[in-house]
Amino acid sequence: MRARSINNIMKIFKDLRVIILLLASAPIAAQDVGPPDSAADEKKGASSGSLLDGIAAIVNEGVVLSSEFRRQLKMIKQRAEEGKIPLPPANILNDQVLERLVVEEVQLQRAQRVGIQISDQMLNDAIANIAQSNDIAFEDLPDMLAKDGINYGDYRSEMRRQLTLDQLRRIDVMGRIAVSDREITQCLADIEDNMVVNSEYNLSHIFLSAPDSAPSDEIAAAEKEINDLYEQLQAGESFPALAARYSNGETALQGGALGWLKGEALPTLFFDVMDQLEMGDVSKPLRNVSGFHIVRVNELRSAVQRSEIEQIKVRHILIQPNQIIDDATAQQRLQDAKDRIEGGEEFGEIAKLLSDDPGSANDGGSMGWTGPGTFVKEFESVANQSEIGAVSDPFRSQFGWHILEVEERRTYDNTEDLKQSNCVLRIRNSKLASETEIWSRRLRDEAYVEKRI
Repeated sequence: MRARSINNIMKIFKDLRVIILLLASAPIAAQDVGPPDSAADEKKGASSGSLLDGIAAIVNEGVVLSSEFRRQLKMIKQRAEEGKIPLPPANILNDQVLERLVVEEVQLQRAQRVGIQISDQMLNDAIANIAQSNDIAFEDLPDMLAKDGINYGDYRSEMRRQLTLDQLRRIDVMGRIAVSDREITQCLADIEDNMVVNSEYNLSHIFLSAPDSAPSDEIAAAEKEINDLYEQLQAGESFPALAARYSNGETALQGGALGWLKGEALPTLFFDVMDQLEMGDVSKPLRNVSGFHIVRVNELRSAVQRSEIEQIKVRHILIQPNQIIDDATAQQRLQDAKDRIEGGEEFGEIAKLLSDDPGSANDGGSMGWTGPGTFVKEFESVANQSEIGAVSDPFRSQFGWHILEVEERRTYDNTEDLKQSNCVLRIRNSKLASETEIWSRRLRDEAYVEKRI
């Protein structure tokens, strides 16, 4: 039970990106989930029992505390022990952990400068999603963490930290990666012709950083090292052990594990070699603009290609209370609007005149076809319970007061939409590693760093 829980719980580094994309894509954000832990309580919980006993590194105007270094080192060792992953010698491991904390501190300072803040709502949503994906009741999570020696305040602090970093990367890197129509068309053609897309892969990865902009001797040294690592793997050396010791990838200290990835969403660099690899195979060293890579296929399986979702076509009228219009007035105005619609007036015309939603008012309140999870809980609940053509009673959400009408329902085959969105994701992912490496390296090079351990 202990091994299963800690392995599931500590999936945060892989799960967060998916959750952030889901939360960020919703037109109306989801409500708070779970206990209303405040940031102050979280900070208090994170620091309880911890002695801030020194400085591990000075980073610009900030510091990496020795206590944080020890906590991260302890967590990594615990995860490695649970996963039976060999770790590098202590001096190498210590340097890897401290360098990671230095790079994160540089990025967190950048996030603060650009004004990124993770609300308790987003933090709770992320934790709830991870708990649900691992079949853990949200209310049981603090006790389960405690049994594994993990303080819930520490866990929340680490989650907030990783969410902040991922939002920063999405803004500074992912948001600036362009995907052309030509690239999407080519990707869709590749999908039709390539059987890799019909599979899912459990992969591990060794990455040696050597961007095109690096000095030639640095690139040559990295190339020699990746070839040496490949020969060691061919001779039977442990992939997780070599990844933990030598890889510059984000999952190095997890043995390079990337987890399960759909074939159609693989980075192009990996996608192009997957049809040559079987379970247990290791690729020859691969080169792209960010450095050198080796990928291992741990497992593979068939992927389901067809996908259907239940969709609704809904329109609504929103009135937002303000200094002039209080809740009671907003509710009454919508009740009057409902009475007029039921008396024969056109919903769309009233929406154009009355609705405070700038995204839908000009379209008569229409929000188009939407799938599950698009709207906040209150809105989705009313929409799901409404009969087609019936106007709901006024109801409240975090955005104000609404009435809505469900125009149609359908079962929609979204396979082609998924292919296109996966192509966009795949193209961005193929550029993301190199762009992130260049961005991260630039921030690190521009920072003042003084390591003290």
